[in-house]
This record gives sequence, C-alpha cells and structure tokens, in this order.
Amino acid sequence: MNLNQLRYFVSVAEHGSFTKAAVSYYISQTAITQQIHALEETVGTKLLDRNSRPVVLTAAGKVFLKEAREILARVDSAMLRTREASTGLEGELRIGYTKGYEHSDLSKYLRSFHQEYPNVLISCYRCDTDALAAGLISGDYDVIFTWDSTNLRQEEMLQMQVFEQVPLRVALYANHPLARRKELTRKDLKQENILFMSPSGTGNSFGDAFYINLYRQAGYQPNILLRSNDMESILMMVAAEEGISIVPEYSHPWDVGTENVVFIPLCGEGETEEILVVWRKHDDHPALRHFVRNLPTV
Repeated sequence: MNLNQLRYFVSVAEHGSFTKAAVSYYISQTAITQQIHALEETVGTKLLDRNSRPVVLTAAGKVFLKEAREILARVDSAMLRTREASTGLEGELRIGYTKGYEHSDLSKYLRSFHQEYPNVLISCYRCDTDALAAGLISGDYDVIFTWDSTNLRQEEMLQMQVFEQVPLRVALYANHPLARRKELTRKDLKQENILFMSPSGTGNSFGDAFYINLYRQAGYQPNILLRSNDMESILMMVAAEEGISIVPEYSHPWDVGTENVVFIPLCGEGETEEILVVWRKHDDHPALRHFVRNLPTV
C-alpha cells in the first residue's frame, strides 16, 4: 500500500468513475485500475463495486474511504509542518500577559498553537499592563495580551485586535448585605468602600480613567480605599471584609484566600474588561505571523 493508491482510491470514490479519476491525475485508466486492484489485494477485500454505474463503494469501501482521507490529511499536515520548520517556523515566541490572566483560557490557546507548531518555544511573561506595553514597544515581547492602560491605539507601530470581552464581577465578603443578589449594577455600590482593581501599576492611567468614568455615569464619585494591580491582594482584603472590589471574571475561583468572597455579576453597558492582543505591525517573525493569523476574533 502506498499514498498514491490511497489518493487514487479516494478520487475514484469521489468521482464514481475510474475514467474521471484517471483524467484528474493525468494517468491512464488501466494504470489507475491496476493500482486500485493492488490496494484491494493488500487490504484483503473489495472496496469498489465495478458492476454499477457510477462506481460505488462496498460496505468495506465506505469504512476504508474515511480512514484513507484521514491518513492523507495527516500526511499533508505533517509535510506542511515540516516545511514550515525548515523555512523558519521554529525558535522562540515571547508572550506577555497581564497579571491574573493566567486564570483565563489563554493557556488552552497556547497549547493548541504548541501542538501545531512544536518547534516553537512559547515563553510566557506575567507583568502589569504598563510594563507589557513598554516591553512590546522595546522588543522584549513579540505579542502581549493586556487590558489597555496606556491607550495603545495611539501607537502607530502597533497592531491589535480584541481577543476577549471579559465580564466583570463584584467581589463581596460573604456576609455583605448585597452578597445574595443575583446581579448588581454600579449604582448599587454607591455607599461602598472600593478596593480599586487597576490595570496600571501607577493607579492613574487611561484604563483607570475609563472605569472611573463608569462610576461618574452611575452618579457618584467612588470612595476608593486602595488602588492596586495585584488582584490576589485585593481579594485577600475583600475576604478580610475591608471593602469590596470589581474584578474580571477570570479572577476566580482559583485565587488563594478567597474562602470568604462571593462574586456577583455586574450588569450595565461597558461593564466588561476588554483584553487586547497586540503586536508590532511590521514584525516579520514567522512564528508571530502564524500565531496572530490564527487568533480567534470577538
């Protein structure tokens, strides 16, 4: 059995004709008939009913057709991956991601890419959003996953797309009066002490301003006890009943120290965290091009 025999068999099955299959491969009908006969000898059973017009598959042939297609597809995939490796699809891809995003589904996407391109080492770096933006621009990272703290859209050298719209949750200690609500709005939090989850290490950024404006649209200035980009510490403080916070959905339930914390969906327009995937526009890194080409879109 060889690959050509499998290809000829699939072609005859799809065309329902030895003649048409032979024409498609630019060989004689006699040659393709001989190859199919040799294949049937190897398999040990008839795969095609030659007495019908058009030619149809036997019961065994129907099973073998599915297997033959899968074999050919795997061979084609192996050849493609080998060619890509020989032409530069190998080496290292440096990926930065915002703090806390390790709890998202990002690892599943990275695993899928690694399985398809095993010669590429994916190196991951966990940073705050300011460091990610600076590192991408300076060349420390090839691509980053971040929520925007610096208005990255103003950087002409960068290209980006929305990777995920993450719902927000209100993190409350378990005996808080609002903890049994099925959902909350920002207006419901007017009297609360807020532990402000910031995208920025400075606590005063483009991203911060966006969420502060949502409080203002709700009709008040929030009473912010603390600004921090350390999600785990914020949730520890919520568990200690020092205040409440608004956090992205991926922040739970894996965090340490949240036994006394409940998470309530936050409803309203704009109540999401927009995760951007960002790379340098003219970067010709082969692995990066394949990586961003296959990104899911929102």
